[in-house]
Amino acid sequence: MTELREDHRNMTVVLDLLDGLIVEIEADKDPDFEMFDEIMRYMTVYPDAVHHPKEDIVYEQLREARPDLTEDLDHVPDDHNDIAHLGSLLRDEVEAVVAGGAVRREKMIEDATAYVRRLRNHIQWEEEDLFKRIDKMLDAAALQVDVSEYEHIKDPVFELEIEAGFRRLLASLR
Repeated sequence: MTELREDHRNMTVVLDLLDGLIVEIEADKDPDFEMFDEIMRYMTVYPDAVHHPKEDIVYEQLREARPDLTEDLDHVPDDHNDIAHLGSLLRDEVEAVVAGGAVRREKMIEDATAYVRRLRNHIQWEEEDLFKRIDKMLDAAALQVDVSEYEHIKDPVFELEIEAGFRRLLASLR
């Protein structure tokens, strides 16, 4: 749970950078689309591909161990899939712009704003609701949740060994 909460803090910092790029686009400025691309690559290769699947495993454990705490939670995996879909669409748009393609400014603003809003709301809901339920489950019994499938995958921006493809993003965060 500590790792999942840390991921949320990290994602929030990256979303703040993305908000800044959206403001530039709204002001008819040309933002750093290579940075935008790096952000979306990060969001699709770590939060969508590692963080959310870990949460789904923990959620499944909650469903099995404490069904009394799972009322109205069946939407969690679908939320993760929807967020990943929105992120993938936005990443495709940004990659098109970086490659010299045309994407309507209004469409990019709309899609980026929807993505940020959806992910921020989801993170807030998890912190205020889902994670509290999981904490109750873990407080009541010593349970080991097996996320070994994902344990070897490090955050490519916030871990000690930064992947070369994310160095600009890390520099912006500093």
